[in-house]
Amino acid sequence: MARQRRVKPAPLSHHHQHQHQDLSQLDAAQGSCHSAKGSNKSSSRRLQQRPNQWCPTVLYVTCAAAVVVAVIYFLYVGYVETRVNTPIASPKVVTRSGLDVPERYWGTYRPGVYFGTRTRHPTSLLTGLMWFVSGHFQNNFLALRHWCDQADELSSYGWQLHDGRDFGVQSIEDKHVSLRTMFVKQQGGLHGGEWSVRIHVLPKSKKQVGTEASIIYYVALDPEDEWAWLHAEKSNQHSLGAVRGSSSSVGEFHLSVNNHTGTITRQHLLVTKHLGLSQLKETVMKGLRAFQGQGQTEKHIGLAGHLFDHQDSDPQPNFVAVQVSGPMPFSVDVAFESSSASPERQERLTGEALTRQLHKHEEKFHADFEAKFSLEAKGFSQEGISFAKAALSNMLGGIAYFYGSSRVLGQHNSEPVPYWRAPLYTAVPSRSFFPRGFLWDEGFHNLLISKWDREISQDILAHWLDLMNWDGWIPREQILGTEARARVPDEFVVQDDRNANPPTLLLTLHSMLAEFKEELSDDDYHYLTRLWPRLRAWYSWFNTTQNGDTIGTYRWRGRNPDAVRELNPKTLTSGLDDYPRASHPTREERHLDLRCWMTLASGLMADLARLVEKDPTRFLSDSTGLDALHWSYAANGYMDYGLHTDQVELRRAAPNSEYHRVTLQPPHHRHVDAFGYVTFFPLLLQVIDPHSPKLGQVLQDLRRTDLLWTPYGLRSLAPNAPLYNRRNTPHDPPYWRGSIWINMNYLAVRALHHYANHDGPHSALASQLYVELRKNVINNVKKQYTSTGYLWENYNDRTGKGQGCRPFTGWTSLVVLMMGETY
Repeated sequence: MARQRRVKPAPLSHHHQHQHQDLSQLDAAQGSCHSAKGSNKSSSRRLQQRPNQWCPTVLYVTCAAAVVVAVIYFLYVGYVETRVNTPIASPKVVTRSGLDVPERYWGTYRPGVYFGTRTRHPTSLLTGLMWFVSGHFQNNFLALRHWCDQADELSSYGWQLHDGRDFGVQSIEDKHVSLRTMFVKQQGGLHGGEWSVRIHVLPKSKKQVGTEASIIYYVALDPEDEWAWLHAEKSNQHSLGAVRGSSSSVGEFHLSVNNHTGTITRQHLLVTKHLGLSQLKETVMKGLRAFQGQGQTEKHIGLAGHLFDHQDSDPQPNFVAVQVSGPMPFSVDVAFESSSASPERQERLTGEALTRQLHKHEEKFHADFEAKFSLEAKGFSQEGISFAKAALSNMLGGIAYFYGSSRVLGQHNSEPVPYWRAPLYTAVPSRSFFPRGFLWDEGFHNLLISKWDREISQDILAHWLDLMNWDGWIPREQILGTEARARVPDEFVVQDDRNANPPTLLLTLHSMLAEFKEELSDDDYHYLTRLWPRLRAWYSWFNTTQNGDTIGTYRWRGRNPDAVRELNPKTLTSGLDDYPRASHPTREERHLDLRCWMTLASGLMADLARLVEKDPTRFLSDSTGLDALHWSYAANGYMDYGLHTDQVELRRAAPNSEYHRVTLQPPHHRHVDAFGYVTFFPLLLQVIDPHSPKLGQVLQDLRRTDLLWTPYGLRSLAPNAPLYNRRNTPHDPPYWRGSIWINMNYLAVRALHHYANHDGPHSALASQLYVELRKNVINNVKKQYTSTGYLWENYNDRTGKGQGCRPFTGWTSLVVLMMGETY
C-alpha cells in the first residue's frame, strides 16, 4: 500500500484571516468567557469551542420546530376527524319548520305504530293507540298491540285514505277484532291546531258480537322536555277519561276519550313514568292487573291507576293512559284540544261535528285524486281505484318526523362518532320492518308524493339535503331518536362516510323540472338557489369518492374483497344489495348503474344551472364513452366490468365447519356477462340515444322471457345467470337475484313511455313493450293486494306472489303513477 504524504498546512489567505478575525470578534461580542487579550492560541481554542457553545441554541430551535410540527399535526388530525360530523358551510334549505308551518305541525308522523300522532318538534308530545281482546295471547303474553310488527300476523292494516296533511282513514284487521281509525285535524290557536280520531272497534264475525275488547289511548312526554307536566282526569258525564297537561311543543292542552256508539262497561287509568319512549308498550304491560268482577267469578284485565316506583324521588308522571272496555261493536272519539285555540273554537270536534268533517275531507280527497290521476277517465274499475287510493294513502300516511343524531364513522376516525342532532321529515319504506329514513328509497317515494303535493315533497328533499356534511356526504340510512333506534340491530346503526347510495333524490327533482321550466315562481327560484350549493357539493362528492381508476368509470365503495363467506361480496351501497357483481372486488371495477346515475346527475345539474343562472357547461356529460367502457360484445349488452369468474361455490372444509367460498376457476378481467337490472340501467335512466342501434337490441332483450320478462313484471336477474335465485350465504336468501321489484319496473315503464314518444326507429317497439309491461305490473300488484291485504317488498318471478316484508308501501306505491300514466 502506498504511504500517505504529509502535507504542510498552507497559510491562511487574506480572506480567511479576516474571516477568523470576524469570528473572534463575534465570540467576543457574544460574551466569551475567555480574555479578549488572549493569544492566537486562545483565539484558536475559542474557535474550536464555538460549535459546542451553539449546541443549546440549535437544540432549542429543533425542539421548538418539533413542537410546532406536532401541534400542527394534531390540529390537522383533529380537524379531519371532525369533518365527518361537521355540517356543510352553506345556508340550510329548510327555512320554515315547526310552528312556522302550522298546517303541517301535527300529524300521524309515527308510522312505526298502528296509530299515533306527534308534532314536528324535537321534544314532541306523543299520543298513540294500543288494544287487546280478552283471552287472546301471543307467545304466552297478552296480545297487546302497539308497534307495527309482522310477528303480530295481522290479516291487513293500512290507510285507505290519507291526504298527507289533515285527514286519514285506516283499516286494521286483527285476529279477533277489526279497527277503523279516522283522523281529522283543524287549524286554530298558536300550536298547530287541534285534532280528533274516531276509533271503531268491530267484531271479526257474528260469533264475536258481544265479545269484550279494550282500547288504550295514551299521552307520553319526552323526558328532555323539562317544563312539561301531565294530570289525569277520571271519567265523568262528559268523557270516559281525560288528560290535561302542558309541553314545550303544544303548550297547555286537554285530551279526552268520549263514547260515540255502543256501550263502555269499564274504564281504567295508568298514571306513571314510562320506561322510555321506545318502551311504551312495556310500560303499559307493567301497569296491567287482573281485577275480580262483581260476581266474584268474572275477571278482567285493567290498568293499575297510579303506579310509581317507591324509590323514585320525583313522582311527577310523564305517561298517562286511558283504557276503555266494552262488548263489540263500539266506538270512541279521542279529542285533542289546545288551550290557545279555545277562544276561536266553534264546536268540539266530536260526535256529529267530527262526522261532518270526516265526510267533507273524504269528498275532497276523492275529487283531488281524480283530478291528479284521472283513473275514472282511464276506465279503471272502482275496485282498482280504491286500490290506487290505498297505495297513495299508505305512502302519505307513512310520512314521519324524526329528531336525533346518527352514528357515523369517518375514514379518519378510529371510532364511530355522533352526527349533529337534526330533524328529518321523510316517508318510510315499511311501517313494520323499515320505519326510518332511507336515502335510496326516498327519491322513489317522492316521485309519487310530488305529484300529489309538491310542497310536502320539496320540504322532504330539503330536510334530507340539510343532513349533508362538510364533504358533501349524506348518511344513507337515518336512525334518529329512541323509537327508530330501538328497531335497528346494532350492526346496521353506524354509517360509513366512504359509502354512497344512489342519488335518487335527483329523480324527483328531474320530475319537478318540467313544472319549473313551465313557470318558475319566486318561491321556486329561491328554493332552487338554496338547493344549488348542496347539490353541487353532493355531485362533487360522488365524482371524487366513487370514481374509478379509468377515466369515465365509477365504482361503488363498500364491497369487501375479504368476504370469503359470501358467494358474491354484497354491494349494499348500490341499493341492489346482493345483485351479482365482479366475483373478486378490486379497484379496477366499473359499475354500470353508478355510471348511469352520474350521467343523469350531470344532465340534471346542467338544467338546474340554467334555471339558477349558473354555468351549465361544467356538468355536461359525454355519454358516448358508455359503449366503449361497458358494452360487452360477448353478451351483446351493457355490463359491469371487473376481476370475475362464474366458477365459485360455497363449501365446507369439514362437516361442522363454516361455509367458505371456493374459486374453481381463476378470475380474469372481463365484463360480468349476466343479464339483470344493471344490464338495463342505460335504458332505465334514459341514457341511450333514441336513434342508437343499441337501443333496438336492448328493447329486444327486455322482451325476452328467458331473460327478465315475466307476466308479472321484470325480474331482477335472468334465470340463465349463474347466481339466479342462489343464496349468498346459507342464512342469506336471494334478494335481488330474481325477484320482481316495483321501483325498477317503474323506471322501465317510464323509460318505455319516454322512448315511445320520441321520434326514432325504435319508438313502435318501445310503445308495444310499454303497454304490455305496464299492464302486467299493475294487474299483479293489484291482485296480490286484493288477495293478501298488502303491498309487498317484492314479488316472485314465477308465481307473482308477494314476498319480503309487508306492508311495503314505499316504492311499491309507484304503481299509482303507472296507473295514472303520470311520469
